[in-house]
Amino acid sequence: MNKGLNQAGLDALLAQINTLKGELLSFENADCLSLKLNGADDEIITKIALDLRPWRKGPFKINELFINAEWNSFIKFNALLKYFDATNKRVCDVGCNNGYYMFRLLAQNPAKIVGFDPSKLFFSQFYFINHFLRTKIAYELLGVQDLPAYSRAQGKFDLIFCLGVLYHRSDPISTLKQLKAGLSDNGELILDTLFIERDDELVLSPAKSYAKMSNVFFIPSLKALEGWAYRAKFKSFEPLFSSLTDENEQRLTPWIYGQSLEQFLSDDKAFTIEGYAPPKRIYVKLRG
Repeated sequence: MNKGLNQAGLDALLAQINTLKGELLSFENADCLSLKLNGADDEIITKIALDLRPWRKGPFKINELFINAEWNSFIKFNALLKYFDATNKRVCDVGCNNGYYMFRLLAQNPAKIVGFDPSKLFFSQFYFINHFLRTKIAYELLGVQDLPAYSRAQGKFDLIFCLGVLYHRSDPISTLKQLKAGLSDNGELILDTLFIERDDELVLSPAKSYAKMSNVFFIPSLKALEGWAYRAKFKSFEPLFSSLTDENEQRLTPWIYGQSLEQFLSDDKAFTIEGYAPPKRIYVKLRG
């Protein structure tokens, strides 16, 4: 969260966002989500955007303001595009952050988009962008553990995204069961996780941290991940592709605080700062 920005500060920002003026002239749904506004106070918009730092996902552009987020999220989204079709489907993004992927999904005309994320800061960033876009995206301040009850009450989903979440959960099999409980019959889950390149069913459990992240609990091999999926009763497990995280995708910008990937790796980038293999992700499709 912004240094010095507490809950009351976020509430004050949300109230200020509600007063912002600006008619949406155009919206370019592309790698950089770009909004053109008429009658907007660009100075106030810039101040609010800066107050909402750190911006993890993006980029966004509002008139001439470029929000250069830590992650170039279009790299992941574009790589996944050929593996799903959200048209006329009920879609959920678990761990949706500020909604970048959900805004991108609008281009496929899904029947409904719901985002789950318990972070009030990330919700506030979404609310800021959506104040001008006026989409019908539903953002719930909930975690993956709330998905089974939510889907029983509100209806299950045809397509769920869970990107960059699983390794932050201390019980990954329970998390996979919760994701499956949110899927309709034969619904699809698009999932990514950090993984280790091994041929056996082993899991790395960092003692203290991984790439300076203290909330990384389990990093599976592909076979271990497949075993977790079948223990969670998924019908199928389809590996899609893997990718090594590099500084084109994740890097330090003025829109975050502190450090980013470069500071998480050894000087030669062969290891994390703790001595583990550098971050590599596996993308899979599971069927409920």
